[in-house]
Order: sequence, then structure tokens, then C-alpha cells
Amino acid sequence: MNIVIIDYGAGNIQSIRFAIERLGYEAVLTDNAGTIRQADKVIFPGVGEAGSAMRKLRATGIDRVIPELKQPVLGICLGMQLMCKSSEEGRTKGLGIFDVDIVRFSDQVKVPQIGWNQISGLKSPLFEGVKENEFMYLVHSFYAPECSEAIALTRYDVEYASALQKDNFYGVQFHPEKSSTAGARILNNFLKIKPS
Repeated sequence: MNIVIIDYGAGNIQSIRFAIERLGYEAVLTDNAGTIRQADKVIFPGVGEAGSAMRKLRATGIDRVIPELKQPVLGICLGMQLMCKSSEEGRTKGLGIFDVDIVRFSDQVKVPQIGWNQISGLKSPLFEGVKENEFMYLVHSFYAPECSEAIALTRYDVEYASALQKDNFYGVQFHPEKSSTAGARILNNFLKIKPS
């Protein structure tokens, strides 16, 4: 299987690559549009600030490539947020794949949310074999509000969408590569999703 991790200089992509290797697969890190288009599975990671991350995507033209992909695509953390319409962080225009705007947690809670929190309302092949209220590892100050494309919810200040799906596009706010056995299961499930 040809697995590509989009490398646009945003975040800790090596931990995702190692998590894929632990599952018995190899992944290629690349920012080459042709290589990304030819992949069987595409992982779009991200840690950092939305505005600067989008500038990096535009500089390489990857911002035009991702929305056109037909194979299964998994956005992780900032990657998921950039797949949405916009983000309050840096007043950033996103890729517009998911029909939701990213907003900041209120000052009523500690920001960023760092650590383990539960996911519930699971409704996608992505979560096959994962229990309701399983704990996942999160680090974020911005979130996707609950919406029609939500396939998992988490409560922190408010109940928000901790995973999204639209057609062949999946997004998770948590870090599956840092979320123990359940996170590995989610990555493995993604790699087994058949192209539609």
C-alpha cells in the first residue's frame, strides 16, 4: 500500500510515520503533488499556527491538491482544522472541505486543552472496535463546533466535534499516534478503508 504523509513543515510528522511502521506499513513523507495524488492513502498532519501553516500549503500548491483527492484522506489536529472553512486563529481561510468554522475555546477553561479526554457518539468505520468514551490524547486551543459532519464528540467547555467525515475525507482533532492502543486501532482502520 502506498501511504503518503504530507510534509509541509508543520508539526511532528515523524511520530505519525513511526506509528504507521508499528502497524507494519511504510509511509513516504512528501510535498510533491504528483506523489500525493498517486497515493492509496493520504495523511495530512499538523501542529502549529493555522495562518503560517496555510501559507506553507499555498507556497507549495498543496492547498489546491488536497480538496481534489479521491482516495481516503486523514487530517490530524491542525490538519483537520485546515480542512474546514476557516479558523479564528490568524483569521485563516481553510480548504473548505468540511462545512464548519474553527473557533477558540472560551477563557472559562484552561487553554490549550492538553491531555487525555473522551470521545463519544462514534459513527464511522474509522472507529470500528473502539469503545464509546475511549480516551484520546489532545493538544489544542481551537475546535470544530458540533456539526452535521461530526463523527465523534468530546466535551471541554462545550461539546465539540473531535472527528469529522465527508465523503473520502476524515479528520480527527486528537493525536491517534499518541493515543495508545485505541489510537493505533483508528490509524489501522483508516488504512483499511476502501476507496469509494
